[in-house]
Amino acid sequence: MRSTGSTFLLMFGVLCSLLLVPVGAGAGDAASIGADAKALVQEGQYDKAIEELRAGYSLFPYNETLRHDLAQAYLSQAQRNLNLSRFTEAAENYSQARELYPGESRFTLMRGVALYFAKNFDSARAELNQLGESAEALTYLGKICYDTGDLNGALDNWRRAETLGSDPGVKKLIAKAERELPVESRMDKGYSSMFDITFDAELPPGLSAEVLDALETAYNSVGTDLGLFPTARIPVLLYTKQEYSSVTNGPDWSGGLYDGKIRLPLGGVSNMTPQLRGVLFHEFTHVLVAEITGGNVPTWLNEGLAQIEEFKEYGAAMAAQGAPLAKEKLLSMRSLSGSFVGLDRESAGLAYRQSYSLTSFMVQRYGWYAMQNVLKNLKDRVKIEVAVSKALADWSLDMPAVQREWRESLGLPAEAAAP
Repeated sequence: MRSTGSTFLLMFGVLCSLLLVPVGAGAGDAASIGADAKALVQEGQYDKAIEELRAGYSLFPYNETLRHDLAQAYLSQAQRNLNLSRFTEAAENYSQARELYPGESRFTLMRGVALYFAKNFDSARAELNQLGESAEALTYLGKICYDTGDLNGALDNWRRAETLGSDPGVKKLIAKAERELPVESRMDKGYSSMFDITFDAELPPGLSAEVLDALETAYNSVGTDLGLFPTARIPVLLYTKQEYSSVTNGPDWSGGLYDGKIRLPLGGVSNMTPQLRGVLFHEFTHVLVAEITGGNVPTWLNEGLAQIEEFKEYGAAMAAQGAPLAKEKLLSMRSLSGSFVGLDRESAGLAYRQSYSLTSFMVQRYGWYAMQNVLKNLKDRVKIEVAVSKALADWSLDMPAVQREWRESLGLPAEAAAP
């Protein structure tokens, strides 16, 4: 799964290292413009600061301080956009800074990284290839190869990066790819308009085509509910159960996962079934939620939405999930916000049931448009409480009020769930 946290730290470190040393300000008016713009940057008014600095720099085109301050304003705005998962906008900021300092290769690096996270892989590759034997560039070139199904290319880039003294995280990437390569090298490939599928050659003929057809339907159906239709191609891998376990190291109760790629165990399945179709809709929902929120989403909401879409296709499971939730068994929202991977089968079942119950209540009570706004708010890196309060402002509701209404709908007291 893509890890943006370490990337943002890298970006911040690069940002700090790019504080270019200005030569003197020159005219007093230029110094005044620079001082005013710096104050605006400190207040977070990047657009206004950039507007003033661009106007000033056009008046004093040989003033090194204004050039430096304008580049720094672009970098500050880029950092803000990165933190908000606005990767395309950040890439443009780095391009604007590079126009001021064409010889600064780190602007090219950061533009390439931003384009990678925007899933604009061709443009990202073009930027990063300009940097030669750079450990950081090779790391992201490897990630592009990995995300587009070229494991050999990924390993080649990461091994070269490792010899250059790159981030220790590259060792983990190499180990992961080396674990997957023996399995995937024996697999066949297929394609549809939006999906690239890699599947075990021993799976029944025609099953991969049925999977692609179901995913294309999910693309339109789930996309309509969540208000997003991705433009980047989505990788899907179909394994035997044994291969799935060895590649993913997932819990024994896992029926699939999304870690930047949809991965499903299909051993023993001979044709498309309502249950398999439901799983495909479930995992595709995770694709959209990850993109909309930039990964900033509590697990209960992520899994709750995925189950809503799953049960539209596989109604039999919905009856089990809809069974009454016993008061004494309710999990705290904090425990439901973290990963379910470490839970045993029984606890995981309760966590999924409770997640579905609460999320389904929210969609039925407030509608899909409100849920879309909750997800969009989460992309601004706010907590779920803030995202819900903003999305439900017309109802004058916050997260505690939503929980009270949900519990009341179950016939339970309005107090919080037990920790």
